[in-house]
Amino acid sequence: MNEMNALPSIARMDLNLFRVFEVIFRERNLTRSAAVLHVSQSAVSHSLARLREHFSDPLFLREGRGVTPTVLAQRLAPGISESLARLQRSLEGLQDFDPARDERTFTLSLPEQLEPVLLPPLLGQLRRYASRCKIRTAGIRWSELKLELAAGRVDLAVQIARPADANLRQRQLLAEPLCVVAGPDFTGELTTERYLESEHIAVASWRRGLSFEDLALGHLGLMRKVVQQCQNYQAASLVVAQSDLLLTMSRRHAELVNVALPNRLLAMPLPLPSIGLSLYWHETAEHDPANRWLREQVSALAQNSSSGVTAPSLV
Repeated sequence: MNEMNALPSIARMDLNLFRVFEVIFRERNLTRSAAVLHVSQSAVSHSLARLREHFSDPLFLREGRGVTPTVLAQRLAPGISESLARLQRSLEGLQDFDPARDERTFTLSLPEQLEPVLLPPLLGQLRRYASRCKIRTAGIRWSELKLELAAGRVDLAVQIARPADANLRQRQLLAEPLCVVAGPDFTGELTTERYLESEHIAVASWRRGLSFEDLALGHLGLMRKVVQQCQNYQAASLVVAQSDLLLTMSRRHAELVNVALPNRLLAMPLPLPSIGLSLYWHETAEHDPANRWLREQVSALAQNSSSGVTAPSLV
């Protein structure tokens, strides 16, 4: 009999213990877990003892002032978190969402470089129509996104458009053509040869992230000379203004970021595709009225011609 077959049936378990497990796994500290659950630390310790007996495993081991999960706990955590989140969303779905009265906090996954152009108008919408609601942004890697959405820790995500898991829903926000930003000393025509021979600065949120344009060039069997990388298009544009480096970004965002800089915006000489940005959410939130309301707000802002956005790095 293997390990998982030896585990107890759910019919013989107190389902409240799963909530205790999920909080301990997230907090990694029994004192903080007791505060989150609004119970005493001894009550948390007693629940943990029952969990250990059920699973015949310590589940959490002491480490410094906190605890660390065992291998079995790490295997159990995603399924428990997702199931609790599904149950919570089912209960919330029974209630109508009134943006003028609701006090919830939405979590929106945005790459860092999207925050300056999407977050301010979104917060403006909340101040007008949902003044008691709050928005919290977070940068979530694509590889972690499904679990975060399924567990309810993220409500919506804006990412480069790409094929998504069957459990995720997707809506295209916009498609933006690329342009090349050059400094004031750049003269002449930007040809394909000159683009590939020049030195470039790239923007990527993650240390090993590939930019959209590098991935697109790779599909053409081409590679450019990236000699500098940063996390922000405004910083990259400032570098371009003081150097001979080239910067590739979406046309609309380039116009926004470079309005006060002496940089030139040049047509992309290569047949690279437009940047597609999509909105993602989990299937369990499909009919949730609050999530649906937030999707409509983000979609409307993305379509607004004044809210230029650009692509995040690919991970």
